[in-house]
Amino acid sequence: MPWNGTDRYILGMEIDRIDRMPRPEEAAVIILVDTKKNNEIVRLDRTHAWNPQQGTMFYWNPRAVRTQFFFNDRDLETGKVFAVLYDIEKKKRIREYRDDKAPIGNGGVAQGGGSFLGLNYGRLARLRLVTGYPGALDWSKAENAPKNDGIFVVDVDTGARRLLVSYRQLAERLRPRYRDIDSIGLFINHTLWNRDGDRVYFFVRGNWGRPGAKINVPCSVHLDGTNLALHDLHIGGHPEWAEGSLLIGKRGDRQVLYDVDSKKIVGQLGTPAIFPSPGGDVSLSPDGKWFVNGYKKGNKNYFAVLRRSDGLHGRSAGFDKGSYSGDIRIDPSPRWNRAGDAILVPGLADNKTRQMFVIRLVVP
Repeated sequence: MPWNGTDRYILGMEIDRIDRMPRPEEAAVIILVDTKKNNEIVRLDRTHAWNPQQGTMFYWNPRAVRTQFFFNDRDLETGKVFAVLYDIEKKKRIREYRDDKAPIGNGGVAQGGGSFLGLNYGRLARLRLVTGYPGALDWSKAENAPKNDGIFVVDVDTGARRLLVSYRQLAERLRPRYRDIDSIGLFINHTLWNRDGDRVYFFVRGNWGRPGAKINVPCSVHLDGTNLALHDLHIGGHPEWAEGSLLIGKRGDRQVLYDVDSKKIVGQLGTPAIFPSPGGDVSLSPDGKWFVNGYKKGNKNYFAVLRRSDGLHGRSAGFDKGSYSGDIRIDPSPRWNRAGDAILVPGLADNKTRQMFVIRLVVP
């Protein structure tokens, strides 16, 4: 969610170019957009851990949501990635979460606060460039499925960390499906906390852009490390948590509700006419009342919005995304504000620079 707790400030980055992935020495400027002062830009800091498609993993701190946010950075001398906690009132970094032996960055903050998930972004960049930061140190590259790397949980207050699930665990679970698993480098993508903060859904992947069978398996695990499950039913690459154990995803041409516990489709949102591409980028409003699906058609991104209570729906005009593709594509990536009446989306302005746009909901 890019808006702070008052919906006044929007987090963003200023970058020089979007036609290629950045070099390690090329920094992005971290900015606030002040919506109460004619969208004035306030420049705060710089980061060397970012890419155009994924940004730097901005998250407002749920326990100080008006003034504090997380982002990722890297040490240019060592290539080690780390997470940062920044305070906009103090105008400085108030904590850096560094670990010399196993450097990780923020992979998602618990919606209730207190913890964030940690990932080895060097490993991600090596095995699928767009998911990491080019040139970042991959400290576990010697092993395809290391037992000391995977998803970490980091305590925001103390910095203490623990390994929630390891690549070695995942490889053992995958072995019955992939006989050559020992020769495949694994990486983890899309680590998603549920709304209650007691479980995580993610994808374990391998052989992306490489010979051999592609591994793309959805998984879930409870926050205490129990109930690690591999899911046979794939509901698309961009799911979103709804209430409790429910995920929103796709099945065929339907936007569906999937129950992680029963591993079954238990409901549907809208119709294929409303959501022509249910596997697009999706987002549920903070109060759970509104749902948006962003999808691509030609060189434009469109956004279909649904009110869950009665099926009221609408569709935006198209936002130019140009011909960018692959690692530098401009995905729809819709993000709600806290009031649930506006959505932030990316696109190209008339001068062909990449900018942020706000879609506002006007309901009769």
